[in-house]
Amino acid sequence: MGDALFETDLAGLTLVHRGKVRDIYDAGDDRLLIVTTDRLSAFDVVLPDPIPGKGRVLTAVSNFWFRRTRDRIGNHLTGTPLAEVVPDAAQRAALEGRAVVVRRLEPLPVEAIVRGYLIGSGWKDYRRTGAVCGIALPPGLRQAERLPEPIFTPSTKAAIGAHDENIDFERTAALLGADLAGQVREVSLRIYREAAEYARARGILIADTKFEFGLDADGRLTLMDEVLTPDSSRFWPADQYRTGISPPSFDKQYVRDYLETLDWDKTAPGPRLPAEVIRRTAEKYREAERRLIG
Repeated sequence: MGDALFETDLAGLTLVHRGKVRDIYDAGDDRLLIVTTDRLSAFDVVLPDPIPGKGRVLTAVSNFWFRRTRDRIGNHLTGTPLAEVVPDAAQRAALEGRAVVVRRLEPLPVEAIVRGYLIGSGWKDYRRTGAVCGIALPPGLRQAERLPEPIFTPSTKAAIGAHDENIDFERTAALLGADLAGQVREVSLRIYREAAEYARARGILIADTKFEFGLDADGRLTLMDEVLTPDSSRFWPADQYRTGISPPSFDKQYVRDYLETLDWDKTAPGPRLPAEVIRRTAEKYREAERRLIG
């Protein structure tokens, strides 16, 4: 697995933002350098223990989906070689496979979430109201049940340490404008459907996923951040799927399920993870990568 990378401090580059997982640097000429670390967040809290190799898995999987979807929608990748931005070979070695040079975009203030199955906060909303983000669903659905059709259930972006808030489409339209909100919904649902079909043929069910979009200098909607990774999605092994439970998964749900057994109030600081949980989680990330892209 190699050494884990929890945080970066790149000489000669200005740190623009340190997110839950990514360190973002100014790369000049309206470009950014995004480094995907091995940090792991759960319940919007960054945990103190990294997952070795996780950042490289996320980068490889994201780049795979960016390539597959680029005929559908433009994305933030520039194709600029890492050496052009990080000339120091020793510094660059730690970033290989986990850093990309991207276009600087204006991020939209919502996360575009698509759900194909009833799980997580969607399951909690459904049990309470019979709906998810204002979308009424048939009565009698069970936990983890496949929905009749995928649904678009956006949320607002929260600051680190705060919790995202599920919103309905009307609120999304108020934030983005009706035309842009409709475009985000349409492209999110289309990409999810195509990706879910691809993954299902490889033994993975994509229960739900989160897309992030920005606008380029010409105001065009552009896919950014990460796409259909084990961090931004719930991946379930198809051969172990059944309703009525939270199925085992290829992603950080394994960590979430462990954390739910603790007496922790889901606020920072997060608890330390046992070595076995770290090892098993790293294995799940790598297995998702192998199944999806070989």
